Amino acid sequence: MRKIIFLFLLIINSVNSIAQYHEMGLFLGASNYIGDIGSDYYIMPTKSAIGLVYKWNLTTRYSIRFSAINTSLKATDYRTGDLNRFGRAYSFENNLSEGSLGIEFNFVDFNLHEELTNFSPYLYLGISYIKFNEFYYNSSLIPVAKPIEYEKGESFSIPVIFGIKTNPNPYLILGLEIGARYALTDNLDGSSPKQDIGMDYFSFGNNNNNDWYIFSGITISFTFGDLPCYCKE
Repeated sequence: MRKIIFLFLLIINSVNSIAQYHEMGLFLGASNYIGDIGSDYYIMPTKSAIGLVYKWNLTTRYSIRFSAINTSLKATDYRTGDLNRFGRAYSFENNLSEGSLGIEFNFVDFNLHEELTNFSPYLYLGISYIKFNEFYYNSSLIPVAKPIEYEKGESFSIPVIFGIKTNPNPYLILGLEIGARYALTDNLDGSSPKQDIGMDYFSFGNNNNNDWYIFSGITISFTFGDLPCYCKE
């Protein structure tokens, strides 16, 4: 946290009197998981999520965006309206780190050179690399199944983020967003472990559907850098 604060101070000191086109800041929010355990509500935050966000504003409509976010996905069958899930009482918690790169599109021109306050909804599409814990449920422990970690896993996810943002002044941009991630794995919850682990494991749920996870929260970023070529004369 001290390093992050120091980095922000350096950015603020680098800002000059004209509007900028690079952004760097924080994502502060929460996460929830959608899969074979727990609730199937799309938005039900269970754990905090924090990360860094960088944007390179190519035009007033398009930006290249990179983010790195860390969270802990958590779910329990006790928080569901499905009686079958409630009866089996599975639960898990899985640390997840995500690095994402893609394009952010503003639905309205968001010109950082103007001193007037801007406002725009936006859409982000890209690709994310994720690291998490691979685990399984030991069949010998039924009916009180507990997740057992066996290795570190890595995969990719496809993020789709919707948000709104505004700039109270030329150097500060605030955003409110919610983003769904479709993971290219079905084992964030331990429901589909690798078959070659050589252990007394079992799979459950719908193995034809991969897991999802959601990030919802705010972004706080500061602008810096030279004027881009799209500035008005």
